[in-house]
Amino acid sequence: MMHEPPYPTVLKPYGRALVELAAKRPEILCLSGDLTRQCEADLFAEAYPDRFILAGMAEANMMSMAGALAREGFQPWVHTFGVFATRRPFDQIVNSIAYPNLPVRLIGFMPGVSTPGGPSHQAIEDVAIMRALPNMTVIDVADAVQIEQVVPEIADLPGPVYLRLKRGEIPVIFDDTHRLRVGPVQPLLDGAELCLVTSGMMLPATLAAARVLREHGVAAGVVNAPTLKPFDAPGLLAALDGTRGAISIENHTIIGGLGSCVAETLAEAGVGVPLRRIGLDDTFAEGSKTAPYLFEKYGLSSQRIVNTAWELLGLAGAAPTVVQPETEAGEYAPV
Repeated sequence: MMHEPPYPTVLKPYGRALVELAAKRPEILCLSGDLTRQCEADLFAEAYPDRFILAGMAEANMMSMAGALAREGFQPWVHTFGVFATRRPFDQIVNSIAYPNLPVRLIGFMPGVSTPGGPSHQAIEDVAIMRALPNMTVIDVADAVQIEQVVPEIADLPGPVYLRLKRGEIPVIFDDTHRLRVGPVQPLLDGAELCLVTSGMMLPATLAAARVLREHGVAAGVVNAPTLKPFDAPGLLAALDGTRGAISIENHTIIGGLGSCVAETLAEAGVGVPLRRIGLDDTFAEGSKTAPYLFEKYGLSSQRIVNTAWELLGLAGAAPTVVQPETEAGEYAPV
């Protein structure tokens, strides 16, 4: 079951979950690239200072260090912003972590355009980079409930894992009955006509778009795909069966991420379902004062999803308008 927007928010669900897991797993070490508080690793540093390593602003060295620690029987959890966890130290990830298939957990905060800091801080291609690496598992969770559950879920996975996380106030979309499993896609709403496939931060906007489409007679379904590699092709094909179209929605470039997962699945299965991809359209994003402005500017919005669905299905007239709920302090609404 899911809550209705605007969603309540919580702070530091990841940090609390990691501390709880570390209490049972003495082999877990926490590494920080000088972004300890920003990546919720301050809770670990306070609880287990002798298992916390401040690596400084030297991400390449931090990745090599993590690989060496993993060879000695530890399980390093490495924390920094997504762009510094993937783009900057890529060679060290390849040679020190992915190639030897070591159990390192790479935790990348502030994905896509969730930061207004401009191209130097916006991880718009991190999924594409990590998907391309043999042995790497790639996960993009959507809310605080999934964050709390994914931490113990990935602890025993073989090989390295890249986990993509929103920073700051985290929405609570799912209720306590929700269960996350690494691997399967999650059909959230059934829809015989259209399938909206999303992950991570774009789930609230996708649900809002689906609600408007359904109110206007479009049988729109929603599939959440928290595991981007390995991708659950059979699960997606089952959700797409009989539909007239699919739309992928991601906070990432449309090249190499979720949209590519969906396109590859359709092509390899020989399924002729028309696909539209919503994400950054092969462009860098600019800096801004706020992240919501960037989501609107680059079309990562509920309204663009509705407009795209209207065009894809060839429906008459103008697409309906999405009206977002007003929020108060401590609440989160989709863009």
